[in-house]
Amino acid sequence: MATPSTKDRFRALIAALIALVAVAQPASASTVDIRFAPYIDITMERPTLTEVARATGVKNFTLAFALGSHAGCDPKWGGTIDLTEPRIINQIRELKAMGGDVVIATGGALGPYLEHVCGSAADLAGAYRKILDATGANHIDVDVEAAIPADLVNQALATIQRERGTAVSYTLRVQGQDYGVDPFSVQILQSAARNNVDVLVNPMLMNFGYTGDWGDAMITASQSVLRQMKEVWPSRSDAELRRKLGVTPMIGRNDTGMTTTQAHARKLLAWAKSNGIGFIGFWSAGRDNGSCAGGGVSPTCSGIAQSQWEFTTIFKAF
Repeated sequence: MATPSTKDRFRALIAALIALVAVAQPASASTVDIRFAPYIDITMERPTLTEVARATGVKNFTLAFALGSHAGCDPKWGGTIDLTEPRIINQIRELKAMGGDVVIATGGALGPYLEHVCGSAADLAGAYRKILDATGANHIDVDVEAAIPADLVNQALATIQRERGTAVSYTLRVQGQDYGVDPFSVQILQSAARNNVDVLVNPMLMNFGYTGDWGDAMITASQSVLRQMKEVWPSRSDAELRRKLGVTPMIGRNDTGMTTTQAHARKLLAWAKSNGIGFIGFWSAGRDNGSCAGGGVSPTCSGIAQSQWEFTTIFKAF
């Protein structure tokens, strides 16, 4: 038998390295450019991901929320449901088979936040890996509605992004239409810049003080966030910053009195399309129906007169 040449050994080494990298990556992980992904409370049994997808043609969703659990830095849906719960994982698999994908949201209004209970950046990165491996996702959205250790979180996100090319977004509170996101949210973005995390900035266009037309106020708030982003990333062009901006309204009745109507949604959509922003979401797919028109704020309906999936249908034009 002939002795392998140096070239043959080199080819064999390259092939072995490629195989090693392939094994290191979760087989089902993906990084798709998701531009529209309504939020859905995945802890609720209805609607399912595939139900909405079949009815509307929308196949990307943001799943809320992966939280800390009684065990601490151990992610579970809503803090109580196992990540590998078949009811949820089977939905994700079926959606992916339809050509769809998911963003995994952490944080939110209630907690407990993984970002609080994981005591180090390494532990938090491990929790993020566990979420991505369980779901086959490669997008993380950190919804910040409470204080978090910004540098620790961004160090963990930077680790995951280096390892997997994970897409990262921050969903942040808006303080006012002329101000943009609140001061702590700006600090989070400054920390992301220091830690070299490539983030999409996704202001919550809901529950903030405003004057005049609510649709105009959401657009003004978005423009204010762009000005804040320019201060954080001064070397980026305006077009680059717009591509790193998302918008997420709350459809129908909001918690603090304003109402996002179909006309407001169309106005925001037109602005988003004409300005080339990067993402639209909304809270939430489970509310996208008119079953409680004239009622109060509900997690299962919009509180206004509308057709089934009307806001999903409006925004999918993005």
